[in-house]
This record gives sequence, C-alpha cells and structure tokens, in this order.
Amino acid sequence: MSAVTSVMWFRRDLRVAGNAALEAAAARGPVLALFVIDPVLVASSGGARLRFLRESLGALDAALGGRLVIRVGDPRVVVPAVAAEVNASTVYVARDYTPYGRTRDRSVSEVLTAAGRRLRGVGSPYAVAPGTVVKPDGNPYAVFTPYWKTWRRVLDGGGEGVTLVSRQEPDVTLAEAPSDPFEWPERAGLSAALPVAGEPAAWDRWGNFVAGGLADYAAARDRPAVDGTSRLSAYLRWGVLHPAQLIAECDGSPEAESFVRELCWREFYADILFQRPETSWRNLDGRFDRIRVDTDDAALERFGTWQAGRTGFPIVDAGMRQLSATGWMHNRVRMIVGSFLVKDLHLPWQWGARHFMDQLVDGDLASNNHGWQWVAGCGTDAAPYHRIMNPTLQAEKFDPDGAYVRQWVAEWPDLAPPMVDHAVERAEALRRRAAISVT
Repeated sequence: MSAVTSVMWFRRDLRVAGNAALEAAAARGPVLALFVIDPVLVASSGGARLRFLRESLGALDAALGGRLVIRVGDPRVVVPAVAAEVNASTVYVARDYTPYGRTRDRSVSEVLTAAGRRLRGVGSPYAVAPGTVVKPDGNPYAVFTPYWKTWRRVLDGGGEGVTLVSRQEPDVTLAEAPSDPFEWPERAGLSAALPVAGEPAAWDRWGNFVAGGLADYAAARDRPAVDGTSRLSAYLRWGVLHPAQLIAECDGSPEAESFVRELCWREFYADILFQRPETSWRNLDGRFDRIRVDTDDAALERFGTWQAGRTGFPIVDAGMRQLSATGWMHNRVRMIVGSFLVKDLHLPWQWGARHFMDQLVDGDLASNNHGWQWVAGCGTDAAPYHRIMNPTLQAEKFDPDGAYVRQWVAEWPDLAPPMVDHAVERAEALRRRAAISVT
C-alpha cells in the first residue's frame, strides 16, 4: 500500500474538479479517497436517490482511476478505522450543515481526536455556508428577499464562509486500499429514468441549458412542458457540481441573475434548517401546530389517490405520475401538487414531504421540507396561507395547450371526475386557518 498522508472522505461532493477539501488534502501528500455507505442515510433514501448515488460513485471512481474505497457501516466506526488502517493523520471533508451530519461529524471528530488524528472541514456544499448570512444585528433572516440581497453581497465579497471553486482538477496522488465486499442496497420496484451520472454529463447538461434555456429562464422556468430549467438539481444534491462553479459561469445578465436567485433559494432553506434544525419535520411557525389536519382512514385513502395521480385534476395527476416515472417533478408543479395535498385534501404537509423524499432523485431535506412548509403556509413567508393554488387555473396559465398533461396522463381529457370541489375545499382551508387565529 502506498504511503498515505490524508483521507478524503467524500459525502455530498462527488466530484474531482473544484473540490476544496480534496485540494487541501492533496496539498499535503498522498490521499486515500473514501466513501462510507451509512445505513442511517440509506434507510431514509428512496430508490431513485440510491441508484443515482451508486452511479455517481461509479463515475467518481472512474475519475479517480479506480481508487475510490467504499466501505459500509457507521461512519463513527468506519472512518477512524480507515484512518488508522492507512496511518493518516487527517481526514478531510466538506463541512456538513444538516442536523444529522453535524451530529455525526462531531462524533467522528471525537473518535479521531482520541486517537491523535483530526477531522478537518474545508468548504461546504454551498456557495455561502449556512450561518454566514445574518442581519446587521447578528440574527438570521426568516424571509427570502432580504436574505438574497445580503447573500449576494457576501458572495461578491468572497470572505469567510464563501466557497470559491473552479472547474480545474487538482493535482492529487491517490493511494490504494482494499474495499470490503458489500451488497449495494436496492429499493424494489424502481423503474425511473434517471440523469446520466458523473461530472462530464453534468457539465454537458449545463452547456445545453446555457445554449438553449438560460436566456429565457425567467419566463420559461414556470412552464412544465418546456425544457426551461437547468435540471441540475440531482447533480447539486450530491455535489457532482458545486453551485459556486455555476455562479462563476454566469455573466451577470438579468436572465443569469434569475437563475442565481433560484440557487440562492437552495442556500436559504439550508440556512433555515441550520438555524432551526427541529424544523426538518416540525412547523417553522409553531402557531400552525394547532391547525386541524385530517389523519383518519379516509385521509389515508385520499393520500393514496394523490400518490397514484388519480385525483381527477389533470395537472396534479401529471405531476405525480412524472415523479413516479422519473424521480423528478417540475418545480411549478411541485407547488401545485403540494398546495392540493395540504389545502384541498387537508392532509399534513409531512406526508407529502416524506413521499417526495422517497421518490425524488434530488431529494434534499432542507429544500424539500422547507419548500413544503412554504406551500403549507407554516414556513418562510410574510402572509402565505391565503396562497391556495387553484389547479385548474394553474394549468390554464402554465400549461395552456395541455402539452405537459398529455405527456403524463394518457387518458386525458377522459379523466375521472375531480375527487373534491376546489372552491369548497378552499373555503374549508381558510376556515381552519382562521380557527387558529393566525395574524
């Protein structure tokens, strides 16, 4: 085995180019590249995400010349054991800001420290690390627009908490160590067509978007029948691309800034979860703990109808079927189906969030669950609950010729009758909101 100075523990940064932690490790000498399949995270991941992870690791292994070591088990045990196996003094990582990741890394660091080694965090999965953007009084932002304005200034300043990366690959000497044999975890019944894994495929997708979609992004991104979004969310979720790389490629035009603003939404939600980790599954606005939601057998039956895309509302059914078939759903449609679940069916937003996390190839706890809270009215917004999307009007506005619906709902327009009367359920949603006296 080659002499090893450091271990590079990959997590949500499955790339070689522009990887700040890998660059820092490589600067000290030979590096062992490691990925740990954590049973805790596997248990909370759907089939699409697991399959894309497996394929992304295969692409990363190829980029590293076949020298990615994959181990299975509790990182608190596995990572220190690998560091001891190769006698590495330092384990490098990109900092993790999720509730589980922070707890895990503290534990790993303690075990390493006790053995005379250390865990060193360099960079993060974000252009601006959570906790960096704060108000003048030092408190975190709870509303997006002022966060965006400050985030942009912080990013342009390039100071502490800002990750600056490029498309350049570091000069790294990789060590080789044997991997224990393991059986990759699978989820039954997965047939989704997923994005091609790996950095080259991600950059190809970015190039196609710049050439054909970025100029019209602000206008086209709400049209689900149009290929008007970047479709990079799965690559960003696993760090195959870094948001700072994409921002560096934008030219400052209004169209490009519209795209950068959407990247900032991802960072805003990560910041909210960092500041308030309990809101991963609890209402950000605690007053909504009192709102009445349905959870009986009839509610479970309605939930199943929604999951199956059999609601009788064409755009809702199209979205749910797209999710099942591809592991992805257009963002505008995510809002429509979310509003329908919470405000037409009166079901807990957590049910929808869990279903999405089980289905989405780009499932990210902060973006997914705080996006659901935004739709449900209990999250980050000034007066959100009155925003009750009419699925019929949304379809008329954003899919006026029915192209998106026709793609996913073969029986359209011969659908079953709508499962609810939207006007009636809208009024009921507002009555439930009024009952908790939210002002």
